[in-house]
Formats: sequence, structure tokens, C-alpha cells
Amino acid sequence: MDDAFRDGWAWWVIGLALGVPVLLVVLTEVVAALSRRNSPFAKPLRMLRNWVVPAGALFALLAFAIQSPAEQVWTRVVATVFGFLVILVVLSSFNVALFANAKVGSWRERIPTIFVEIARLVLVGVGLALLFSWVWDADVGGLFTALGVGSIVIGLALQNAVGGVISGLLLLFEQPFKIGDWLDAAGVRGRVVEVNWRAVHIETGAGIQIVPNSNLSGAAFTNLSQPEGPHSAETTVKFSTDDPPHEVMALLIEVADALPTKLAGEQATVDYAGAGSYAVSIPVAGPADAARTLSVYLSWLWYAARRHRLALDGDATDPLAEPQRLEEAMRTVAPTLHLKDDDIEAVITGARLERYGVGETVLPSGVVPDEVRVVLSGRAVLALEVDDGRVEFAAAEQGDLIGQTALTRERTQAVTVAGEILTVVVLPMDTVDSLIRTRPRLAAEIGESLELKRSLAAARMAELGIARTVIGER
Repeated sequence: MDDAFRDGWAWWVIGLALGVPVLLVVLTEVVAALSRRNSPFAKPLRMLRNWVVPAGALFALLAFAIQSPAEQVWTRVVATVFGFLVILVVLSSFNVALFANAKVGSWRERIPTIFVEIARLVLVGVGLALLFSWVWDADVGGLFTALGVGSIVIGLALQNAVGGVISGLLLLFEQPFKIGDWLDAAGVRGRVVEVNWRAVHIETGAGIQIVPNSNLSGAAFTNLSQPEGPHSAETTVKFSTDDPPHEVMALLIEVADALPTKLAGEQATVDYAGAGSYAVSIPVAGPADAARTLSVYLSWLWYAARRHRLALDGDATDPLAEPQRLEEAMRTVAPTLHLKDDDIEAVITGARLERYGVGETVLPSGVVPDEVRVVLSGRAVLALEVDDGRVEFAAAEQGDLIGQTALTRERTQAVTVAGEILTVVVLPMDTVDSLIRTRPRLAAEIGESLELKRSLAAARMAELGIARTVIGER
């Protein structure tokens, strides 16, 4: 027995018999605690408990307790397995320490996973080579030379394909854009929907355009989503040089401010470039809203230019301005106004026809109208403006009046919007006052219409549980 302790192997047996179970218990408790906190460090510690400690104990038992010769095959095999597991645990620990808790936007967070995996593979290979050289006395110098030469040959043969992959990896690392950003790149404008090693997939609205990473890395492109904040939808429109510039600029801003996609709190701008050309910039939330905003804006501008007798694109013609169209329209709305054939000629004086595009505001809320409109065709929607949008409560169709509060000199409490292409007959206040004085029935009908709309608005708000005082509705 004295010889056993004198040789040292008895101490190794006792140490392993007592130390290994204690170490496993401690590691088990630590791993459980880290797992409950969802800590990434639980993974390398679990590997340490399940594999490294048992393999290390077996190696210590063979090499120091049993004192097996180092040249014995089983000792070398166990040493190789133990060394390989140590390499994996060390690399896993470094990976967790460097990248698992990386801050958003830091260089560690931007490094693509493929870079980390490649680096780990290289380090594992180098570690195994050194391990085999140490344990098995293997000559790995020739292997490294062969790998180096082979890598050069393969790289030269696949330089075009590998170049695209490297470009993709560099883009992934630099992250000049991300999924969802809008790019103007290589003649392609759209939203990024996928980024991989080889190419970037861009949704253009007419399909998916695939742009190779080598093209992006070798040319300039614009990230329309950066910096974050208001984005401008820009367009250039032309009017006739006979149109007064300040009137045109006022109309352009008025139409832009009415757009539902215009960013609240921001102002649209208009610059006159001469020769009837105007540059319009409309603030929107992002590039995704730009195309839709310009489409609605240009369509509304067509109707608004006709109503203001301005020549958009140099064309001032308007079929509604023809005298016979107004006379036909007046005969259509004659029953609503209680007109006889003899009255039409007198009422036409000062009246006019107007047309509105879908979604245009016919009459805003909070104003005292100075004209009354009679719906000739189409449909208008009456809505109350609340904190989170608009609440529709009534509609105006053929023969209905818009802006009756002009007769009572009250402010409008609702907004009137064209629900479809809307054509109206516009009557000045003098004409309407004259009709009211000579047609008591018309005055009564207008009063009844106002009361009905008040009731509909109040009922709609009560249905939605929104408290609001509704006074003087349309």
C-alpha cells in the first residue's frame, strides 16, 4: 500500500473517485441555473459536463492512475478524443462570449454566421492537426502545404463564382441595407425581400428582380430607406405658361396637403422651374408610400386643375365647361330645387359644374360654406373626423345637397369626400337665397335634411361609443 501512495497512482484514483462526481454535481447545478435564465453559456457548460469531464477523467485514469504507456493505442485514442472535445468547448465558449450577447449594430452583431462557422472550422482543423502531431507524432507539414496549394488552384478555377459569394458575404457583414429597405440599384428600384450569398432579391412591383452581389459591390446604389424618417415623393408637373405661377403653386400645395398618405406635421413644397414646370415634393412615411402617393396626387390634380380652369400639361379643355352640359345638368336637378322651365335660365347664371376624383375632399369640416352643391352623378360620403381617423355616417347621391349649412351660416362638423367620381352643380349663395325665399317647401326640405344628418351622425357615434357633440351637421 505504501508503494501505491509512493508511486502516486493511488492519489489519482482517490482524486478521480471524489473529484469527478463533485465536479459533475456542481456543473449540473450551474447548467440548470443558466438554462432557467436562457443564458447562451449553458450550452458550452453542458458539453463540458457531459463529454469533456468524463473523457478527461478517463484519460487521467489511463495516463496517471493506471500509468499506461503513452505509446499505447488506447491511451492515444482517449487523448485524441479528449483533446478534440477541449477544442470544441473552447471555441464554443469564445463564440458565446463574443457573439451571443453582441449589441445591436455592433461589428460583432453584423458578422454573418457563415464567417463564424468558417473560422471555427479552420481553427478546429488546425487544432486537430496539432493534436495529431503531438499525440500520434504525425507529420502535418506536408498536409498544410497540400491544402495551401489546393486552395490556390481551386480559388483560381472558381474565382468568378467565389467572387460573387465573397461579395455577398462582405455585403452581409457591412449591412448597407436590410430586408424591407428600398434600393435604387443597377437600374432597379424596389424593396429588398431576400439577401443571400449570391444575390439580392428586389420586389419592384412588376416581379422579383435578382441583382448579383458582385454588381452591387462594384457599383454605387442608393438606400432610399436611410436615413430613417420622412421620405419625399417627388414629381415634376407642367402647366401652361399662361397660368399664373402663384395660383398654380397654391393649387399644387392644396392638393398635396389633402393626400391621406402625406406625413402629418410635414409640409409639401413646390418650386417653380420656369416655362410652366413645377417640382413637387410630398413628405411620406417611406418609399413604400411614394408610388401610391404620386398616383393619387396626379389623378386628383387632373380634376383640381379643371375646377380652377388651369391648363395641366398645357391642356385646358374641360367637357363640363360647355354651356349645353350645364343646361342639361340644371334640368336634371330641377326637381330637387323645385324649378320650372322658366326658372332654369335665371338659375344658370353664376352656376357651374365641378367634378371630383375618388377620395377628394369636396367640403372640409370646420368651415362655413359659401356655396351649395347638388349631386348630379356619383356618390359622396359624409364622415366625422375623430382621433383615429374618420367615421362615415351618411352618403349624398344624385339630387342630394352638399353644404346646406351655408344657409344657416354654421360651420360644417363633417367632411364630405367623393366616394366615386362625383359631378356636382355648384350654386352661389345669392341664387340659393333667392330660391329659398320663393320656395318655402325647398327651405323645409333643407331643414329636414340637416336634422336627419344630425341624427345619423349622433347615432353612428353612439354605436361606436364615441362621445361627441354634433351640432350643425351639413
